[in-house]
Amino acid sequence: MSDRFVYHCTLRWSDLDAYGHVNNSRFLTLYEEARVALMFAGGRAWGVGSFADGVVIRRHEVDYLRPVDYALGRATAEAAPTVRIELWVEEIRASRFTVAYELYDGEVLASRARSVLVPFDLTRQVPRRITAEERDFLLTYGPQGGVA
Repeated sequence: MSDRFVYHCTLRWSDLDAYGHVNNSRFLTLYEEARVALMFAGGRAWGVGSFADGVVIRRHEVDYLRPVDYALGRATAEAAPTVRIELWVEEIRASRFTVAYELYDGEVLASRARSVLVPFDLTRQVPRRITAEERDFLLTYGPQGGVA
């Protein structure tokens, strides 16, 4: 099995809704932070910086399994509470790939999601194919059978 990328994301007070839970729209922001860390920082560390040149979202799908609160009991004077996001590449096609996520509040699974991403040439304003280097990087977190 391939590795999962694990990201610990700090919750902000502004993430809360009127009910004291993380707002459903903020889940996409939390997933975005984890995805950016994987693709931009992780990719660049792996020698692949091209994702920072352009990747757009084609689709999001989110399942909310339980509310997430600010959990002051898990905060310290030095650090706000965090959630753990595990993500991996579920599918790779010639010009798109799917990232899957699980968001944990402590040890409890609170949400699952998927994003379909398309590499994009920002200069020409057109989608582009995944390069061999990008594919190799994605496969470190992706399907063991290779490309779908």
